[in-house]
Amino acid sequence: MTLGSWLTIVTICTLGAMSPGPSLAVVLRQTLSNGRRSGLITALAHGLGIGVYAFASISGIAVIITRSPLLFSVLQWGGAAYLIWLGSNELRPKSSAEPAAAQPPARTGAVRDGFLIAFLNPKVAIFFIALFSQVIGTHTSWFDKLLYAATAMLIDTTWYVIVAWLFSKPRWLARLRSRQRWLERIFGVVLIVLALRLLASSLLS
Repeated sequence: MTLGSWLTIVTICTLGAMSPGPSLAVVLRQTLSNGRRSGLITALAHGLGIGVYAFASISGIAVIITRSPLLFSVLQWGGAAYLIWLGSNELRPKSSAEPAAAQPPARTGAVRDGFLIAFLNPKVAIFFIALFSQVIGTHTSWFDKLLYAATAMLIDTTWYVIVAWLFSKPRWLARLRSRQRWLERIFGVVLIVLALRLLASSLLS
């Protein structure tokens, strides 16, 4: 492994992590609704989901996903359905009379949302296959492959940890929570629009 190839992985993965999308919306939603701990847990779980695809890509498993139209579609449609479910929950009127027991624990919801928003996106597999094909060859050692995958996972986790940490600062959080209902509606609309875009691209491909 050369420094240049590793820096290529770092640069592209950083740009990919920073690009706005459903992952950012979900991390912000958990941070706003449940505080810093939930935001950080969501970030860690998202990084784990990304890591699954990164390590699967270097081992060749992800190729099976991209070459199986049925499996790819199941993951893609499952991801869209999950986004719609999350978005509709944000748009649904909140009732103070709802029993607390009806809601899942914040920590459980954070792990679920963070991991599934990454895992139910098979395009992540395509991204890593395309990326790693540029730096991994027949003579690349398994140690180097694992380092590439670990780098991708660490960058994604770090970025969303930073997002959760910054937006959970007391001053920021107080301002956001004063507009929480409007922000929840915005998050809901964004998630549903992203889901419809995903479905449209799936139907047109």
